[in-house]
Amino acid sequence: MKKKLSSTAGVTLIEILIGILISMVMMAAMFTSYTVVNSTYSQVTDKANISSAGRDIIGMLLKDIRIAGFKWYNDPTPVSDKHAPIIITKAPEGNFGRDSHVCDKIEIVYGGVAGPPTGNPPVYDYETYKITYECKKSKILDKSKPKQGNTYPPIKAFAIYKSKVKWKNSDNDWANPTTDNNNNTYAPEIVVDYISDMVFHPLDETGQLIDPVPSTKKNKDKLRKIKTVEIALTVRSSKDFFKTSKKREVIAIINKKRNLGSKTDKILRETIVVTAHARNLGL
Repeated sequence: MKKKLSSTAGVTLIEILIGILISMVMMAAMFTSYTVVNSTYSQVTDKANISSAGRDIIGMLLKDIRIAGFKWYNDPTPVSDKHAPIIITKAPEGNFGRDSHVCDKIEIVYGGVAGPPTGNPPVYDYETYKITYECKKSKILDKSKPKQGNTYPPIKAFAIYKSKVKWKNSDNDWANPTTDNNNNTYAPEIVVDYISDMVFHPLDETGQLIDPVPSTKKNKDKLRKIKTVEIALTVRSSKDFFKTSKKREVIAIINKKRNLGSKTDKILRETIVVTAHARNLGL
């Protein structure tokens, strides 16, 4: 005997639609939660990355500045202004806050040896090295901007380059690291990118700012008066960090003229300020 249709088990079309609707609401809620968590994680990771990059380059600077002026007791290399332990070249004034401005540069000179001693009694091959930190425009392309010709414009940031050269007595000048065949030296190499600014301020034994900054051409009587160096490094996020564009002031240290001005974008910038003691120059 056939069963009646009303007694057959199943669900109606309305019940199916209600189930689909509830599933869609649940999936939307889960997707929203995932998006929020993923966005927060990405922000935290990006901030940690720029902080880590900043700490790494600061650590390198501290280590090299501490060795500035070191010289072996029997090192016969003649002393000259070119061998000043620390030479800081300030960025030209008047263009801060513009995309064309440049960072400060620092040169650190110290003595070393080429390798283990030879002969009996042992004789060392003394050498004088110079380490340079300087900024150059970043070569990373900003693909969020429209193309300029056939390529994208570079991001508005710098990369820090480090080089190491040795003094060549025969030429009375610094040797070219690409031709001197020295394993201890190297041409400028990039060490970190996404830099907004790098500032160096020389201080004397009393902690006072030496102004104007001494160089081999002016105020050179104070070249060897530098005992500590104030370092301010401003790093930026590799991509948009904030959800909305907002005017943010980028402030330097000591010199208000060095402020980078207001930036209206979504980029996170973080400034690390430390003091490096040139321990071989006395306190």
